[in-house]
Amino acid sequence: MALKKKPVTGMKDILPKEMEIRDYVISQIKETYRTFGFQSIETPCVEHIDNLSSKQGGENEKLIFKIMKRGQKLNLETAKEEGDLVDSGLRYDLTVPLSRYYANNANELPAPFKALQMGNVWRADRPQRGRFRQFMQCDIDILGEPTYLAEIELITATTTLLGRLDFSNFTIRINNRKILKGMAKFCGFPQESYDDVFIILDKMDKIGMDGVESELLAGGYGSEAVSKCRELFETLTNDIDGVNYMRDTLGDCLEEGTAEDLITIISTVDQVRDADFRIIFDPTLVRGMSYYTGPIFEIAMDEFGGSVGGGGRYDEMIGRFTGNDTCACGFSIGFERIIMLLMERGYEVPGASAKKAFLIDKKAAPERMQMVIAKAKEERRKGVQVNISMMKKNKKFQKEQLAAEGYEDIEEYFA
Repeated sequence: MALKKKPVTGMKDILPKEMEIRDYVISQIKETYRTFGFQSIETPCVEHIDNLSSKQGGENEKLIFKIMKRGQKLNLETAKEEGDLVDSGLRYDLTVPLSRYYANNANELPAPFKALQMGNVWRADRPQRGRFRQFMQCDIDILGEPTYLAEIELITATTTLLGRLDFSNFTIRINNRKILKGMAKFCGFPQESYDDVFIILDKMDKIGMDGVESELLAGGYGSEAVSKCRELFETLTNDIDGVNYMRDTLGDCLEEGTAEDLITIISTVDQVRDADFRIIFDPTLVRGMSYYTGPIFEIAMDEFGGSVGGGGRYDEMIGRFTGNDTCACGFSIGFERIIMLLMERGYEVPGASAKKAFLIDKKAAPERMQMVIAKAKEERRKGVQVNISMMKKNKKFQKEQLAAEGYEDIEEYFA
């Protein structure tokens, strides 16, 4: 039986045209973030299963590709539960590995530490447009910075990068988990149900306020709490005035300084931005990760119809490893979705090196071939990309193929 030539479901082969764009985007990511002081790190793709299943990854923990124990540690005959079979898994994001990395190496790192990490992650998810089971993630994180400077730097760096990749008119949506909790407390929702309420609120852009109200009532929440929630959102605006309204309305239910910090982030980013975008207050923004403790943000692009990146503050995760909480905040761009959008718009890598193709007649003497290779050597020293090929019978088609690959300067050498 013939071997299967298609990739495993949810994985994909990457052709040269896309790879050229990916390489360019990676170079822009590294160069842009370097100018903001971020330093590249790397963590293993395999992580301890206990770390991956620590209730910090939200729904992603249901999508782990688990790895069985090896050698003598694996005993199928005596195994009674999953823990007897599994001890590790493929990472589903870069934040949990970064937290372990920092906990293990903090004494050798500066404080605060600005980390850039790029690498593949794996999720046993349902593949769809812009979503695969293996995909590249790109994260920047600032560890050890307790103030809103971290959020400002992360948003500014990320939006600067997107601007350099010719994206414009996108939107940064920002909220704070403390505002969500203050709102839930103000409305009278039970504290143990906050996360469930937030999940329903997160559907606002899809089902509207009527749909949210119906789901809250169907979930058994009191009509008075649901009515207060509806009144809040019907009065809110998505600007600084909306943040001020939340502060004035929630009163003691909102932690002191929360609104003021969010206003500072929004106004500062808007003043210093180096790209064409807008930043708005979105009180329905939740983000699914349970580890977020403060400001949260997402990138929305109309041409994609959803989020192409997001992040937030997670001040308690590293403490799960060390016993001492460490301030942490991160922003991840949806690398695969960015590449997909660039491919769909026919993006051409700017400033690509000149391309030349040399075609050699098959009957050419060895000395002739040596001369062509020597000439190619000189061109390559100048930074020119040179492709040497033997001349095919259908030379016209061969030249058309080369031209399609960007080789417009084609020279022919005969015997």
